[in-house]
Amino acid sequence: MLKLAYSFFAAILFSALQNNAVATETISVVMRTNVGDITLQLYPEAAPVTVANFLKYVDAHRYDNKASFYRTVRMDNQAQNNIKIEVIQGGIGMEESDLLFAPIAHETTNTSGILHKDGVISMARLQPGTATSEFFICINDQPELDFGGERNPDGQGFASFGKVVNGMDIVRHIQTMRTDLPEGQELEYTSGQMLSEPVVIQQISRIQDT
Repeated sequence: MLKLAYSFFAAILFSALQNNAVATETISVVMRTNVGDITLQLYPEAAPVTVANFLKYVDAHRYDNKASFYRTVRMDNQAQNNIKIEVIQGGIGMEESDLLFAPIAHETTNTSGILHKDGVISMARLQPGTATSEFFICINDQPELDFGGERNPDGQGFASFGKVVNGMDIVRHIQTMRTDLPEGQELEYTSGQMLSEPVVIQQISRIQDT
């Protein structure tokens, strides 16, 4: 009986690890937009640098009415991208701004254990170690964004750090919104993916435990 119980426990533990289990400590935030609210659960034990950076922007109110969801990537608007993904991207913007803090170290998914599953939030970047304020939310599972994936040629993937726990209907709605029409014959990397009317992020704030 004892051997059977041990085997059952081991099977449960293995299943949890295989299903992308993360550290137990979580921090919840709510993202209020002009099309609805999105509630996120962040994982500071699994991705300490990335979570601390995101909360630094949140606590300093750098996102409030200064950020937006401005890009949506779906199957019908990425003919120029060989490796297809589905995400919505937001933040302060990729241009230089006084609102930006210093870039952070890159935490890969093979160290955090947070894979790019449906609803996972992750940092946008150029080269590893350049992430600042920009983030994206996955629609459906996106393994090509994990460490070793091919969306980014360097193979380092993107730094995921939390997950949507309420409001995926809002995320999916944003993904379907109208985007710009590409101009000319040669498509740029984000051609056809920029929202015609960006979704305003009115506020991101911590949800205090009660």
